[in-house]
Amino acid sequence: MSETFPAVVVGGGPAGLAVSRQLQRRGVDHIVLERGASVATSWVNAYESLRLHTGKHLSALRGLRFPHHTPLFPARTDLVRYLETYVDHFRLPVRLGTEVRSITPGENWTIETDSEVFRSRTLVLATGIMSNPNIPSIADRSLFSGRVLHSVEYRRPDEFIGKRVLVVGVGNSGGEIGTELARSGAEVTLAVRSGANVVPLTLFGLPIQYLSMLMQKLPRKAQERIVLRVRKAVARRRGPTVLPIPDKSPLDAIPLIGFHLVDLIGAGRIAVRPGIERFTRTGVRFSDATEEPFDAVILATGFRPALQTLDPHLRVDAKGFAIRTDRVSSADHETLFFVGHNYDATGGLNNINRDAPIAAAAVARVLNGSRRGGR
Repeated sequence: MSETFPAVVVGGGPAGLAVSRQLQRRGVDHIVLERGASVATSWVNAYESLRLHTGKHLSALRGLRFPHHTPLFPARTDLVRYLETYVDHFRLPVRLGTEVRSITPGENWTIETDSEVFRSRTLVLATGIMSNPNIPSIADRSLFSGRVLHSVEYRRPDEFIGKRVLVVGVGNSGGEIGTELARSGAEVTLAVRSGANVVPLTLFGLPIQYLSMLMQKLPRKAQERIVLRVRKAVARRRGPTVLPIPDKSPLDAIPLIGFHLVDLIGAGRIAVRPGIERFTRTGVRFSDATEEPFDAVILATGFRPALQTLDPHLRVDAKGFAIRTDRVSSADHETLFFVGHNYDATGGLNNINRDAPIAAAAVARVLNGSRRGGR
């Protein structure tokens, strides 16, 4: 079975729904292909305690606010319900349970799924990163007698209570999971290779994201001065940092947001060790040559852009993101666009809101040009 559309959107999470609404507003006939049984599958399956670090006012997609009773920092379930409402409210053309297996460029794109083939003049990849966990290669993993899992597989702390757990990575997922485990009764150790910039969740009662957005309008030197002042103010109030400070500025890498993790480290409830050299039968050997036993190792080592379906038709940068001519346009294919592939301290959802109309306008231009005998 084969279907043809002027535009196909791959991914039914926030990015896919945001661009779908913008295409709809421009009168572009399209379909959204979502692999899961519901929209936002990655969010549905994320760990239960997950909560946004971004305020609800700047996390809602264009055209529909979060319900007024939603907390300032929406929980995972709040976001999922909101996205389901968004689809219903705008009657977006989402095809559930349709996993894309491969994508082939040509005069028209050929999108092969597990059930049928779609063809389209334009293509928007809204696959984000959450469906492609980054799993580092660590020597002698097969020797370890305990359990190894990526943070994407973690759901709740119950099975780890009373156990020795090593959390590898000090990003926001690692910080939240490590904190939850320690508070639930696990014996938690955090493996930190390069350190973390830690910033408050709120400043003067407002989400730190709002300050980040205002700072983007300033020159780089002014931004760095603000970062330094915030760091000094935090140090005066909370004392010396308990985590190494990395070489990268928080302006260049998403910081660890909130003090939940560092408070537990300071209280001695979470131990900090350097990076892992290799696994042993009962645990790991760290880069400082010390060895410790663990029952489980959780790899909170982040994600990579989910672009596997386009291999080998796409060039990518050092972080695995497609090379683009602007925020959304592929440098390799003039009818290919990306939404949900820009990340910074202002928040992924805020970047989606910025990029969705840009991508939809570009799709419309391509299609209008085609009808006029253009590109």
